[in-house]
Amino acid sequence: MPRRAASAHERLKAVMTDVSAPYAHDGLTEADGGTVGDFIALMKPRVMSLVVFTALVGLVVAPGTLHPALAVIALICIAVGAGASGALNMWFDADIDARMTRTAGRPIPRGRVTPEEAFSFGMVLSIGSVLTLGVIVNWAAAALLALTIAFYVLVYTMWLKRRTPQNIVIGGAAGAFPPMIGWAAVTGSISIESILMFAIIFMWTPPHFWALALFRSGDYARAGVPMLPVVAGEEETRRQIVIYSALLVPLGVVPAVIGLGGATYGIVSTVLGAILLSLALSLWRADDEKKRIEIAKRLFGFSILYLFGLFAVLLVERLVAGFMS
Repeated sequence: MPRRAASAHERLKAVMTDVSAPYAHDGLTEADGGTVGDFIALMKPRVMSLVVFTALVGLVVAPGTLHPALAVIALICIAVGAGASGALNMWFDADIDARMTRTAGRPIPRGRVTPEEAFSFGMVLSIGSVLTLGVIVNWAAAALLALTIAFYVLVYTMWLKRRTPQNIVIGGAAGAFPPMIGWAAVTGSISIESILMFAIIFMWTPPHFWALALFRSGDYARAGVPMLPVVAGEEETRRQIVIYSALLVPLGVVPAVIGLGGATYGIVSTVLGAILLSLALSLWRADDEKKRIEIAKRLFGFSILYLFGLFAVLLVERLVAGFMS
């Protein structure tokens, strides 16, 4: 086996050995009764906000109309479903969260909510959001919401996250479903346009989270999570960020080509894509560790702006078109 491959294999073996060791809830304290704020924190409101926004865009750009009341109900159900996924993720990952600086302040490690309470909370929200969406809006959207929750909890959280450095690549599908759910809430189906929005978020997820992992690799190593920088090393992670960014940028322009986005979208997506790719290349070429960390942080922050910008322009274009018609 080549020396480089052997080294990667040894790192992976070491991580897997650490992951398989019992945690015994290291760092967890006994819960003393959660507040409303603690249960809201379980729902990962910052993640939920991006989910709701992309779902809103999918709903607005979809052909056809949906009664405003039904649209609001659909978005609430999607938000609650996303929150349910977050709560179940925190329930299952309480041991990991307690070991990581970034997540040690979450409600379960702090002893504000018990794992059992988080599990029950997440399950009630999951079932309630799916059933409500199905009964009141349509079952196609409800099925996609159920698939999203199941994929995030069962496939990403329980299966992939502790077992493979491809956890973010495959598991990223869970965060890419919301615009498809919004689209299905209006049309009762999926289409090439909704699949394209899914694909953009799916391709965006690896460089976004790997940039975070580069300056949080110590956290992931302590928790035994086989993120790419921990298993394959920083150099390979930077290379993969460039590859995925190079694939994402032209994909982000495609909505303007197929008519989902207009001329403004085409210009904005091109400019934002050029900046994103430039940051990825700068990260790849940086030869100083401190500089690499600074660029990784900038790339992580800009990647959020990039995705928000693409979907915001789609939304504004459609609203303006509707107002003008």
